[in-house]
Amino acid sequence: MDRKIVFYHAPNSRSGGTLTLLEELGAEYELHVLNLRAGELRGPDYRAINPMGKVPAIRHGDALITEQPAIFMYLADLYAEAGLAPAGNDPLRGPYLRWMVFYGSCFEPALVDRSLNRDPAPPSTSPYGTWEDVMNTLQLQLAKGPYMLGERFTALDVLWGGALHWATLFKLVPETPLIRAYIDRVITRPAIQRAAARDAEFVARHVA
Repeated sequence: MDRKIVFYHAPNSRSGGTLTLLEELGAEYELHVLNLRAGELRGPDYRAINPMGKVPAIRHGDALITEQPAIFMYLADLYAEAGLAPAGNDPLRGPYLRWMVFYGSCFEPALVDRSLNRDPAPPSTSPYGTWEDVMNTLQLQLAKGPYMLGERFTALDVLWGGALHWATLFKLVPETPLIRAYIDRVITRPAIQRAAARDAEFVARHVA
């Protein structure tokens, strides 16, 4: 099966994580760069691809995959030889899936509420409980380090390392020694540096 991916990306957005993962995987992909500043994500051409008007999105054959954790799981399995996803019979597979889903179901909603200075929903309806619940749970996992699943670097670390990097830059997540050390281990990887340099070029073009 052809593994070439069509990737829809906007610089300085969540889709930077997918760009980084593609570089880590050594994947073959066709890149479509959208200008967030010019409103291209909300235009009819892109909405015909993803009606939500969001990135990242990928196409693989006839399949459209959106939502960042789903894209990460799909790509890491598609390029399994890169070793960034525990196999189905690996004891780490369950924790791997847990932390992929935790990112979208708990961390991002909590981060959005925090950035807007609003309280979470009541405990019976909140998807994440409290901000303290999320951060305590996350830091307990990071303490098992050096990576999310211990000694093994996986696609989880591309996702979480990038997210925590941005969240600390914007002072939304406390830059504890544990979190800072984890971020530094991830963002200094060569593939991640390459992706960051490419994204900086795209931003410069759009600003110009």
